[in-house]
Amino acid sequence: MLLVITGPSGAGKTTLIRAFLERHPEMKFSVSHTTRPPRPGEVDGLDYHFVSEAEFSRLIKKKAFVEWAIVHGYYYGTSKKEFKKSQSVDLVLDIDVQGARQVKELALKEAVFIFILPPNRESLEKRLLARGDLAAEERQRRLQRAKQEIKNYHLFDYVIINEKVDQALEEIEAIVKAENRRQLRMRKKILAVLASFKAKSQGR
Repeated sequence: MLLVITGPSGAGKTTLIRAFLERHPEMKFSVSHTTRPPRPGEVDGLDYHFVSEAEFSRLIKKKAFVEWAIVHGYYYGTSKKEFKKSQSVDLVLDIDVQGARQVKELALKEAVFIFILPPNRESLEKRLLARGDLAAEERQRRLQRAKQEIKNYHLFDYVIINEKVDQALEEIEAIVKAENRRQLRMRKKILAVLASFKAKSQGR
């Protein structure tokens, strides 16, 4: 499964993804490339691959990315190398709307798209203010960007309103559980059951 989780800045998607992965270590996090500087506590290669703009541009020219976008003045992208992991493990992508559009264009059957919404504008403003690392002008830019991003909710398979983290986390888990029961993902197990009936019939 390729789980694509998107939402505006301040909606809480990163917090939800971290909590989800703690509960489900069998799923792996797709580590994106970015040109923004690391925040306190972030580790290169674990949270992001932190690179210079020159290096990011070089990778774009090499067509090394499945998706990339400029978000809040910085470059972000998912490398093809990272993306290939989804062929062998369940992978979680934390990307913006632009990136999600690009991944959706690939029409991958295993991809599941979830959009995280804040309860309302006031809640988003409070969350951005509580971060403490954003200037007033930057907060306003992010609010304006969020206003545009949330209009794209209809492009996603599921929408979660993140009013309470625990509840939103349970909703993500419910989606994953349901998606894992689709015929597409159950095919091997279904065929094994059918084969057992066929073997029994031949033995009579």
